[in-house]
Amino acid sequence: MKIVIACDSFKGSCSSEQVADSVEKGIKSVIPDCRVEKIPVADGGEGTMRTLTNAMGGCFLKMFTHDPIMKKKESCYGFIESEKTAVMEIAETCGLTLVLAEERNPLITTTFGVGEMILDALDRGCRKFIIGIGGSATNDGGMGMMQALGVSFYDEENNLLGYGGEQLIKIARIDTSSLKPEALQSEFTIICDVENPLYGENGAAFVFAPQKGASEHDIEILDAGLRNYAEVIKKERGKDIDLIPGSGAAGGIGAAFLAFLPSILKPGIQCVLDFLNFNNLLKDTDWVITGEGKLDRQTTMGKVPMGVLKYAQTFDIPVIAIGGSVEDTDMLNDAGFLSVLSIQNAPVDLEKAMEIPYTQANIERTISQFMRIINKYMPIG
Repeated sequence: MKIVIACDSFKGSCSSEQVADSVEKGIKSVIPDCRVEKIPVADGGEGTMRTLTNAMGGCFLKMFTHDPIMKKKESCYGFIESEKTAVMEIAETCGLTLVLAEERNPLITTTFGVGEMILDALDRGCRKFIIGIGGSATNDGGMGMMQALGVSFYDEENNLLGYGGEQLIKIARIDTSSLKPEALQSEFTIICDVENPLYGENGAAFVFAPQKGASEHDIEILDAGLRNYAEVIKKERGKDIDLIPGSGAAGGIGAAFLAFLPSILKPGIQCVLDFLNFNNLLKDTDWVITGEGKLDRQTTMGKVPMGVLKYAQTFDIPVIAIGGSVEDTDMLNDAGFLSVLSIQNAPVDLEKAMEIPYTQANIERTISQFMRIINKYMPIG
């Protein structure tokens, strides 16, 4: 029997590698001789940079950037010197996990640190960028990133604007004359884990801002700001980017790449799985186990488990999905998952549920119980 494990991280708890290790332990506890292939994957969010850099034989560079609330922090990105390529994920500098719950406020959080990382790579000679966008604490439309790269934003009275999503509604003019020239001479491949447009009921503010600390009133302000942002970009740069799938990813940073830099958005999990040659790994596979921290209707919108499922379906391989919490089970089953399993076995508070050892133990227990069924009704040999 061969089982492929291809799980995303459980955000705020276990990395994709830790999840895969725990799944393997659960499998081996019941079927020690089972062939297991562990493929830590990501869809543009946390883990993307490490997954791709390791696969490309690169190294990791450290530098100091500003976090979402403009505090200095050490950040890291992948560097493939032979190809002058930088591999980044925006969560390194503006990730949701970098901000305490009581400090989360997308009206003021910024993507400035992403621009700082890009500047560092440009100065090292990189002209190709692979950037995973996901897991952000921001909703500034990538305005902060562009400010770090030299773009200035002004209001109607020609005042220079500051940082954060609340500034978007004030934008009346954009000056790109100081945009770092090397950025315009580079190629940006943007790995995007969602297909949401920039604004509207399915846009960045309404769908993602609540988890970043936005109130209902804040969401209205942010959505109106993103609309204004798109209108100014269309007027001044002649680019209509508001409805492009993925432009609303990570608080609208996808829109900034499309509007200001030579960029192409690619579906996150498809891009990663193709790079990892996932189809070949599925040969002679009996089961696939995937998962992420929360399984719900958003899982079907380009997340890791859905991407893994689509590849497995081409080989008619059954797929099991595990999650820290599970909603919309019927929808997930209808999408093609044979079974969707929550790893929680008792009521606990969120802090306890997110503890890494607790999560690992729950994953191992859940998988071992599943494997007992498999071993009983599909015994090896």
